[in-house]
Amino acid sequence: MNSISRFTSLDEAGEPETGSQGGHPICRQLGTRSIVLVGLMGAGKSTVGRRLAQTLGLPFRDADHEIEAAAGMTIPDIFAIHGEDHFRDGERRVIARLLQDHGPMVLATGGGAFMNDETRARIAEDGISIWLRANLDVLMRRVRKRSNRPLLQTPDPEGTMRRLMDTRHPVYATADLTVDSHEAPHDRVVADIIEALAKWFEKNRSAQR
Repeated sequence: MNSISRFTSLDEAGEPETGSQGGHPICRQLGTRSIVLVGLMGAGKSTVGRRLAQTLGLPFRDADHEIEAAAGMTIPDIFAIHGEDHFRDGERRVIARLLQDHGPMVLATGGGAFMNDETRARIAEDGISIWLRANLDVLMRRVRKRSNRPLLQTPDPEGTMRRLMDTRHPVYATADLTVDSHEAPHDRVVADIIEALAKWFEKNRSAQR
């Protein structure tokens, strides 16, 4: 099976990284919806998402890892061999399959995923979107620790990040919630997310009364 067709074979991917008891009060309000973290590379979606899932007792999924499992190759290789358009198409299909078949969960998405109209609509239908917002200095400190960021393989990574922020931030701002991802312990950011979710649920309950 080639990498193009394997994007549709999500059933071959691994099991969730955490349990799925969902005993936290937030989980009872989620129902079948998933918590979907969006934001730029370096915002902490995977690390914070994993801690959030552990705290809530939900499964954790990383969309980038699922894409690599479905394609049978790394994301840098997908970009290099097939190009960004092919990657984005696979990303869209993998996220749709995850949201349809595996909720409720905490899902960390790639930086460009939320830019896709169809993916945003799917997330709105099956999840609660949370933008993990971080400033440029924080993002650059974090992404410099890894060399496998295809979009930053340019002569001016910081300039590229600035352009991504200009393009993507207005779209990220349409997420259901925004939580700042600052230089603080992950547990602090997790607590901020849970507090924001609790307020969001209360606001929506009040609006329905």
